[in-house]
Formats: sequence, C-alpha cells, structure tokens
Amino acid sequence: MVYKDLLRVAELAIVAYLGFVRAVTGIRGRSARRLFGGGSADQLPARGELGQRLKEAVDRGVVVFHKDFTVTQLTPTPHGQLAVQAGGAGAENTITVDALVAATGFRPDLDILREVRVTLDPVIEAPVRLAPDIDPNEHSCGTVRPHGVDVLTHDEEGLYIIGMKSYGRAPTFLLATGCEQARSVVAHIAGDAAAASRIELQLPTTGVCNTTVVA
Repeated sequence: MVYKDLLRVAELAIVAYLGFVRAVTGIRGRSARRLFGGGSADQLPARGELGQRLKEAVDRGVVVFHKDFTVTQLTPTPHGQLAVQAGGAGAENTITVDALVAATGFRPDLDILREVRVTLDPVIEAPVRLAPDIDPNEHSCGTVRPHGVDVLTHDEEGLYIIGMKSYGRAPTFLLATGCEQARSVVAHIAGDAAAASRIELQLPTTGVCNTTVVA
C-alpha cells in the first residue's frame, strides 16, 4: 500500500469516527495558514496534501475550527462532561465537550545529560548553533540550512545529539535530517573531515512562511 493509500484509509476512518462525534479544535494564533500548510507549493507533496485535506474538513464543517482560542477555565459538569471556557478577540465563549485533547508539543528528556557539558538554546532546547534555524517563532518555511557535525557539537568532547532530540522543542524535524546528521557525525568520528563537512541533503520547503527567514 502506497503512502497516498494510507492517507486515504486514515481519512475514511476519521470521517467514519466523526459520524458519531462532533470534533472541535482551536489554536491560539489568529491564522491557520501554517496549520493548513503550503498545499501544492510544499516541496514534500504528501505533507502539503495532508494540510489541504485538513482545510477541506474544516470547510465542510466536519471539524469545527476556532482561531484566537485561549483556554481560561475548565469546569466539570454534573453530567461528566467538561465545560471549556476560552477567551479570544475580546470575547469569551464556552464549549462543552466529552473529552479534551491538549496538543502541547514535544520536548526532549534531558535528564541523562545533566552530568555532561551541553550547549543548548534555553528556549528551543536544541544546540545553540542549530536553534536559530529551526525556531518556529522565527519562521516556518522549512528552510533549515543543511547542517552536520559542525552545528551539533557541544562543550563535552565527543558528545553529539542527533535525530529528533537535536531539534529540541521544534516540531519540524524530518527523518532525512537525522540521516544526514548521522552520516556527518560518523564521518567525523572516523576521521574523514572532508566527508563530515560535506552536506548531502537539500530539505524540501513547506511553501508557507510566517515571519523572517534566518539568512
């Protein structure tokens, strides 16, 4: 089964499930442009298609969508539900739900590194030389500069954080990034400086940006 078939099966399963429930989602921001993605402008077609399918579900009313949605209070009801009070755009509204799912994001567990010298950005929790390129508060274009061992080193000699954990709290990691990081770091450990410094990856852009791209 190809990737597009899997997406279709997942979509049908979601639609079938939503036939029995009413889904409501909300974001703190005032624009869903990043959430819906770049569509045909996304250089990773399946990612762009996934975002467009979400937009279509919202447009059809399959998913009720709220922008500028900040939860201010949660109150249990006598019927076992939850009253979600939210503020935004100078108004308050309350939505009663059976279940609440909080998409709070990912952050790495760094406890294992407490006894070694790591150099991490205090906000993104990624290597300081990588953090500016992947900070979602700066840009969302997916235009991360190709990188390898040079930006993944720490003060602790011989220590490298690669893969998803190298992105800290940033949500834009792609598997191809981790593979290139591993290739560069292993080449460095093997003593092949030329291969370690050579970049063999061009990441696909998302086709949508929010603010200033790090040059």
